[in-house]
Amino acid sequence: MSNCPNCNAVIDDNAAFCTSCGTKIEAPVQQAQQPVQQAQQPNIVINNTTAAASFAGRPALQLATNRGMLKMIFFTLITFGIYAMVVWNRMAAELDIVASRYDGKRTCPYFAMVFLTPFTLGIYTFVWIHGFCNRLGTEVKRRGYNYNFSASDFWLWGMLGSLIFIGPFVYLHKLTKSMNMVNASYNLYG
Repeated sequence: MSNCPNCNAVIDDNAAFCTSCGTKIEAPVQQAQQPVQQAQQPNIVINNTTAAASFAGRPALQLATNRGMLKMIFFTLITFGIYAMVVWNRMAAELDIVASRYDGKRTCPYFAMVFLTPFTLGIYTFVWIHGFCNRLGTEVKRRGYNYNFSASDFWLWGMLGSLIFIGPFVYLHKLTKSMNMVNASYNLYG
């Protein structure tokens, strides 16, 4: 048994990928092998700063970065809500992959939240979304993005903003944009 170089989780010695974070595990270099030439690393601009991307350090598990408000609304309508549940479940799992090694927390899976909601008369849904949004907003800041997102966006735009009709759309846009940014950062830097 050994530890993952990315998240320090315990993995099998012959594992190709970490089961916790999805990082590709490099095989130990043997003396008889030829040295591998390093590929030239392209410069990538993020937040007006230039950084060299390390392809060897990229996680093997690439997270979705193409979510959008219109796409979510359209597919939710034609699947009678199933698409939204699947996306929420994936976002909760992705947030665990991205943030757990830094904040030490786990988000309850979305479908478990749906199951527990009737026993709490619907209150747990609000508690879950509040916690999810705060955790996502913290990760956005930790990854260096100058973008504001938190549970207050859920309460002000998603809930109170529904009184002016456009509020939930603003919230959904901010949610998907924040998740896309965090996933894009993870795909580059782990």
